[in-house]
Amino acid sequence: MHWWQTGIIYQIYPRSFQDSSNANGIADGVGDLNGIIRRLDYLQSLHIGAIWISPIFPSPMHDFGYDVADYCDIHPLFGTLTDFDRLLAEAHARGLRVILDLVPNHTSEEHAWFVESRSSRDNPKRDYYIWRDPAPGDGPPETRLPNNWQTHFGGVAWTYDAPTGQFYMHQFHRSQPELNYRHPEVLPAMLDNMRFWLDRGVDGFRVDVIWLMLKDAELRDEPPNPDAAPDARPFDRIQHIYTGDVAGIHDIIRQMRAVLDEYDERMMVGEIYLPLERLMTYYGNGDECHMPFNFQLIGLPWDARVIGDYIRAYEGALPPGGWPNWVLGNHDQHRIATRVGPAQARVAQMLLLTLRGTPTCYYGDEIGMEDVAIPFEQCMDPAALQQPETYEIWGRDPERTPMQWDASPNAGFTTPEATPWLPLAADYATRNVAAQENDPASLLSLYRALAALRRAEPALNRGAIEVIDLGIEGVLAYRRTAEGGDGFLVVLNFGEEMHELNLHQALGGQATELVLSTELIPSRVVTEGIMAMNGNEGVILRLRQWG
Repeated sequence: MHWWQTGIIYQIYPRSFQDSSNANGIADGVGDLNGIIRRLDYLQSLHIGAIWISPIFPSPMHDFGYDVADYCDIHPLFGTLTDFDRLLAEAHARGLRVILDLVPNHTSEEHAWFVESRSSRDNPKRDYYIWRDPAPGDGPPETRLPNNWQTHFGGVAWTYDAPTGQFYMHQFHRSQPELNYRHPEVLPAMLDNMRFWLDRGVDGFRVDVIWLMLKDAELRDEPPNPDAAPDARPFDRIQHIYTGDVAGIHDIIRQMRAVLDEYDERMMVGEIYLPLERLMTYYGNGDECHMPFNFQLIGLPWDARVIGDYIRAYEGALPPGGWPNWVLGNHDQHRIATRVGPAQARVAQMLLLTLRGTPTCYYGDEIGMEDVAIPFEQCMDPAALQQPETYEIWGRDPERTPMQWDASPNAGFTTPEATPWLPLAADYATRNVAAQENDPASLLSLYRALAALRRAEPALNRGAIEVIDLGIEGVLAYRRTAEGGDGFLVVLNFGEEMHELNLHQALGGQATELVLSTELIPSRVVTEGIMAMNGNEGVILRLRQWG
């Protein structure tokens, strides 16, 4: 088994993790690389296997690092290449792998390639990006859009450049022009960017919007979406068949994977929001993504039967050799504790850390951080700023607020004199790492216990999975089994009602012993296969064959 199969991946949004003082001894309210280094011992204590760091490259920060101006350097806001090399060495010394966020679909408008591309129609790098003439017709050229494509952030996907008389295409902010992977020089250049970091010792990449990297060569209008609601925004009124999952994308990904295969034990996980059957194609024949991200736990109803059915469907759809993975949240999605509530957040962590496959955890979820309501005047996210009437729906600031380390001013994230880049949660004085460190009943204690158990037990970090029907509404159960037949039964109560579990009837001839409860009860008697289970509780029971 590879490290990326058996270890937990922990996502760090660097702006919000830990601010450290700069060379002048002044904190700026933005997290940085030295801040991550300062917290490596904490990360090691979580029993994780790798950290994934959201973009830290030079950028004008119109989309907070997802608009890259230079793929081969570090933004001064976060530190220097020397700082990064020290982070890499310090992480590796603690047995932690480091995954970087690669953003190959688009660059910043300040990237040297786009500066050249924009300079004239005759520039050799002009076609590194997607440029098109205004559509035929009357009216000013800037009003004659090449087609009906829309951006994910709201608004049309074309910005007019008056000096050269053409539009350039962007699926996100207008400051993020899309690269043209039909140009023969673009992919080799991006592969060299990957090698720059792999040569430094980076263990892999999370690849941003990997399924969007290729667009229809003819730039055809996208067809209407027949399922769109009457009040849907323009983006949702069309089907994105010419801007995502376009024929030819898999060849690009295979070439990216080939670069990773030039090195030992490197990996690539792709950000892909597609239906299950299309998602599975991004494994290729074992020659594309090591793992296409599986985001279904974020979008599915929090319902035991629905999730159980999806586990079966997902496992059944995996191609030969395809390794599963699971995600509860990230920097683009509302926090799990906000979506399901504090009590079920404990159940959710048990679910994530006991399913078969690689779990990816979002910083702060281990202490139950929740979304923070951000007034529009304090919004930073371009997805919110471009859709002011519905900013509370599309804004991603609420899930990106500073890590809550302790009860000191600014939660220990930055100095008391500094102003954090986003507001802190109102509950930081009580919901923080320091408050939970020595509380044996805290969510942090539960997270550590789950992660340690997962690391220690082959049945949990690599064993088979079988969803079990206990015949109880609102309860999800599954068996994790190692070679030889021994293993664990995980039972999760998605409701508030107490249930009596008849484990002997459900499991037949297997002995059961309670190992861990989300309530962190040290022991509970399981008499003749009968056990009481509280509402909002999850339990892990050890199973052994009789005789």
